[in-house]
Amino acid sequence: MNERDSEQVAQMLIARGFEMTAREDEADVVLLNTCSVRDMAEQKALGKMRHLVHQYKGKKIFGFLGCMAQSRGGELVQNVKVDLVAGTQKFHRIADYVEELLASKRVPIVDVEPEAGSQEAIRDHIERPRQSTAFVSIMQGCNMRCTFCIVPHTRGRERSRAMSEIVREVETLVTRGVQEVTLLGQIVNLYGRHEFPVHDGKSPFVQLLEAVHAVEGLQRLRFTSPHPIGYRADLIEAFARLPKLAEHVHLPLQSGSDRILKAMHRGYTAAGFLELVRKMRAARPGLAITTDIIVGFPGETDADYEATCRVSEEVRFDNAFIFRYSTRRDTPAAALPQIAESIKETRNLDLLERTNAIVKEKLEALVGTCVEVLCEGPSKNNPARLTGRTRSNKIVLFEADERHIGQMVDVQIDQASGFCLYGKPV
Repeated sequence: MNERDSEQVAQMLIARGFEMTAREDEADVVLLNTCSVRDMAEQKALGKMRHLVHQYKGKKIFGFLGCMAQSRGGELVQNVKVDLVAGTQKFHRIADYVEELLASKRVPIVDVEPEAGSQEAIRDHIERPRQSTAFVSIMQGCNMRCTFCIVPHTRGRERSRAMSEIVREVETLVTRGVQEVTLLGQIVNLYGRHEFPVHDGKSPFVQLLEAVHAVEGLQRLRFTSPHPIGYRADLIEAFARLPKLAEHVHLPLQSGSDRILKAMHRGYTAAGFLELVRKMRAARPGLAITTDIIVGFPGETDADYEATCRVSEEVRFDNAFIFRYSTRRDTPAAALPQIAESIKETRNLDLLERTNAIVKEKLEALVGTCVEVLCEGPSKNNPARLTGRTRSNKIVLFEADERHIGQMVDVQIDQASGFCLYGKPV
């Protein structure tokens, strides 16, 4: 989501005549779009900005955007000496603020106020040659109030974009050559529940999936990040009948302990989660399932942790993003007795080891098969190779001519590492 918001800001500045540069010393304006989900993300952003402000003091415009800007506001001007602090509903104002700052010679601007209609402002894309994939923001905010999460505070209440505008954006992207879009929202599968009616037993989100699915030329459709309670019967059934929906879903587990799930305010049980997995796999055979898990939530006992491990091993996730619980200010969980960092670290490393063993097995099972890969471009780690993803969201690296960039390529898999696949075009 931060990538998508950042692209919107960049495109608005480019439209005003600014140019992107990869070098900090060449830039007149340096903006950091921030995340507040974990403390480490905030500390990295603060450390990076302090270094830049010290190195180029008075020579550039510096600004914080996004979630940390929203939660900390004016204290960032005082403590870090930045020129601009713009919250999560102000991305469409950044170009105006940058021009104002360049003209006013450092009169700091802080804007973290709510703004009606801001969800409709994230709609522009930078045009890139041979671009095959794109993110499309469909909503902002979250009403779920999980006790560990700061997002409802930083992103505000749920606000959904008009379906027609989303479809128009996808159509434009497809005319540019995009073949895969990922729909974005804090709780993406609860899209439109406050704004739009249910039709023929279909939620607004399923109606949107159908409308985007109907866009001629689109090959693949994904969405993130969802909540298990949003996978209702109509969405499960959509995976059985909409072939452009890729064979991959993200199901954030967070914990396999009912006691901890209740303390997190997650709204489901471990048994309910496992039943959802069963239904999803029945609807779409071969479905890949990924997840998020938090270890070390306040009050998590050894028994609670082992319950999480049991659920994880029963599901056999295709990948898992495992995090140590991070205290977030102004969240209910922050006031609870905390678990020692050493225990969090031990559990984190243990679950990573268990999960990675399963992921490795699943990847090795694909050796000798032929998979459809949407080629996204050169690999960041080895530009001599091209990279892309399968429909089940597996990363594939292969050596081929650059003419394959932006195209679907059948790749014969001949090797698997712990995290990706290697092969040759058929």
